[in-house]
Amino acid sequence: MTREEFEELVAEALDRIPPELTRLMDNVAVFVEDEPPADDPELLGLYEGTPLTERGEWYAGVLPDRITVYRGPTLRMVEREGGGGREGVVEEVEITVVHEIAHHFGIDDEKLHALGYG
Repeated sequence: MTREEFEELVAEALDRIPPELTRLMDNVAVFVEDEPPADDPELLGLYEGTPLTERGEWYAGVLPDRITVYRGPTLRMVEREGGGGREGVVEEVEITVVHEIAHHFGIDDEKLHALGYG
């Protein structure tokens, strides 16, 4: 799958987030990178920033939070776990996007795993 196709899947996953949630998202940008940092080669996505639940009066004039979805590990994981072709990638991208947006809203990994977004 090309980078452009993968970026389109990420955009489509973002479009499926309910509008009532996307309206609440604040100062966050979403990126696609081919590979994660070398110290975590299996990382599918990463949220970097200050969750909405931790922002206070001090939060002003800061760079946007950053959500990154990693193409390489996502494609390798889907292939390793039996494929699923494009549909498998679509599903994994959606799970990853929801997972990282949840971090933006202050939802931790434990709660996400309980909800099936591990």
